[in-house]
Amino acid sequence: MDVVMTIAGSDSGGGAGIQADLKTFQELKAFGTSVITALTAQNTMGVDGIFPTTPDFVAQQMNSVFQDFDVKALKTGMLFSAEIIETVAAILKEQDFQIVIDPVMIAKGGASLLQQEAVVALNTKLLPLATVLTPNIPEAEVISGVAIRKEEDIEIAAKIILEKGVQCVVMKGGHLEDLQQATDTVFFSDGTSFKMQSKRIQTKHTHGTGCTFSAAITAFLGKGYSLQEAIIAAKHFVQRAIAHPLNLGHGHGPTNHFAYQEHKETDEVLVYES
Repeated sequence: MDVVMTIAGSDSGGGAGIQADLKTFQELKAFGTSVITALTAQNTMGVDGIFPTTPDFVAQQMNSVFQDFDVKALKTGMLFSAEIIETVAAILKEQDFQIVIDPVMIAKGGASLLQQEAVVALNTKLLPLATVLTPNIPEAEVISGVAIRKEEDIEIAAKIILEKGVQCVVMKGGHLEDLQQATDTVFFSDGTSFKMQSKRIQTKHTHGTGCTFSAAITAFLGKGYSLQEAIIAAKHFVQRAIAHPLNLGHGHGPTNHFAYQEHKETDEVLVYES
C-alpha cells in the first residue's frame, strides 16, 4: 500500500483542506496520513474562524508519522503562518520523496488563509523543495510579482517561479477570462512544457478544487506515476469531480470526489505540447 501525506488545514464543511485530500487519496487507493496546521470553522458560504496549530505540534505530527510510515509523496495546502512554513520546510529538507505544494492563500469566500509575512517564507524556504507547485492565477501573481492578464504573462510568471527552485509549475488557468475553455500550462525546469485544455463547466460547486487537484497529483506520484502522468491523471480526476456536482450547501459547494470512479466515461481533457 502506497502511503502519502497531506499537511493542511481542516475544513469543517468537508469540501477542502485535509478532508478533501483524504477523500482524494482514498478514491485513488493510496493510504493517506495527515498533519493539521489549523482548524477552521467554515462551510460553503465562507470561513467563520481559524484556530492555528503551534509550529511545535505541526513538527510533532510530522515526525510521528515519518517514524512509522514509508511516505512516498507529500502535499502541502494551507500552512497559515511563516513559523509553520519554516518548521515544515526544515523537516522536509531531511526527507527524500516528491513534494507537491498547493500555495493556498485565499478561500473561495474571500478569507485570507495565509498571513502576508508567510509569503516570504513560502518563497525562500518551501519552494526550493518543491517537485511541483500548483498555483491558480491570483496565487501565481503573488508568488511571481507579475500581473497575469494574458497568455504571455503566464510564461513570464512561470519562469520566475521556476527560478525559485521549483522543478515543475502547473499554472492553472481557471481564473482567466476564457468562457469556453480552461487551460492549464505545465512548465518544467528543463524548459519543456505542455498544456491541458478542458471545457469550462458553468457551476458554483468548485469548493476544494485546488486541494483535490494537488492531492490527486500526490496520490498518483505515490503510486509510481511519472510527474507528467500524475499531473494529467489528476486533471481527469478533478475534471470529473467538477462535472458531476453533489449540489450541497448554499454557497460554493464541494466537488464530487466519488465521480472519478463512478463516471469512467472519457472526460474532455486535451493534452498537447506548448
